[in-house]
Amino acid sequence: MTIASSLWLANQDLAYACLHHPFVQGIADGSLPKAQFAYYVGQDAFFLTAFARAYSLAAAKSSDLNGLETFHKLAGGVLQELRLHKDYAARWQIDLRHIEPGVATQRYTDFLLATAWSQEIGLTAVAMAPCMRLYCFLGQELARSGMPDHAYTDWIQTYSSPDFDQLALQLDDLIERYTTLTPTAYSHYRYAMLCERDFFQAAWEANKSG
Repeated sequence: MTIASSLWLANQDLAYACLHHPFVQGIADGSLPKAQFAYYVGQDAFFLTAFARAYSLAAAKSSDLNGLETFHKLAGGVLQELRLHKDYAARWQIDLRHIEPGVATQRYTDFLLATAWSQEIGLTAVAMAPCMRLYCFLGQELARSGMPDHAYTDWIQTYSSPDFDQLALQLDDLIERYTTLTPTAYSHYRYAMLCERDFFQAAWEANKSG
């Protein structure tokens, strides 16, 4: 079993908690209120900007050409995701220029950037992999019974696509190349998965106060 697979399988409880979270299920059936998704889009745009920076930091620290190229390709994939968010923002009149990160968003981005700045690139890949692998899992699971036709179809199409799966596999490959299966690797992966769950929870609660 690969290192990436071992880390993913060790966190199946959180993967399924995210899949069955009411926010994700609201995306699945189209019932998620627009205000909650709008909050999520803004927070995710802030997160993805930090995510791209973390990839770029890892690329700068890579000692070989393969790592340099792959981290830069993955950063390009994040920029494509940001374009999807800009489309949502234009469609639903969300101003992405003045997003203030929520507590869950700030905690997650602080963790990723601190890891990218201070630790080896293998642990950076480990810290970033849960986002990629989880979204790939969610997209494929939501598309399993056929592509729906509602406001969030684009979201499901994006994360269930073969192109996104290939990005996740590239990051898994970086983990195999640069990481050993240590307690720190497990704890970084677990922490990022907890951040993913909390990110969905924060978006779910965003509209509850009115």
